[in-house]
Amino acid sequence: MTLTSETCEACRADSPKVTEEEIRELKPQIPEWEMTEVRSVPHLRRTFRFDGWMPAVRFVDALAELVEEQDHHPVIRLEWGKLTVSWWTHAIDGLHRNDFIMAARTDEIYGKHSE
Repeated sequence: MTLTSETCEACRADSPKVTEEEIRELKPQIPEWEMTEVRSVPHLRRTFRFDGWMPAVRFVDALAELVEEQDHHPVIRLEWGKLTVSWWTHAIDGLHRNDFIMAARTDEIYGKHSE
């Protein structure tokens, strides 16, 4: 099963973080995403490029629909010609499978908006 066909599950403070083995399995499905840390909390982050302001805004609009539907919300930084998205799960202060699902689905939306 590909990440883009999965949906997010509700997370609680006791939900499991992804293991190193799971990261090795999932990361190849989102090769453009980098693993970063913010205040010792791992994140998935990717910067998307656009030709101007409005294409990036339209991408944010499409992404907003998905995040509301899945009830999993990233940090989004919108600038002229680019947009940076960071995924992690607040409830567990780390990465959950949901973050990989949403990164893959973000890539899918970008593919539709960059054509």
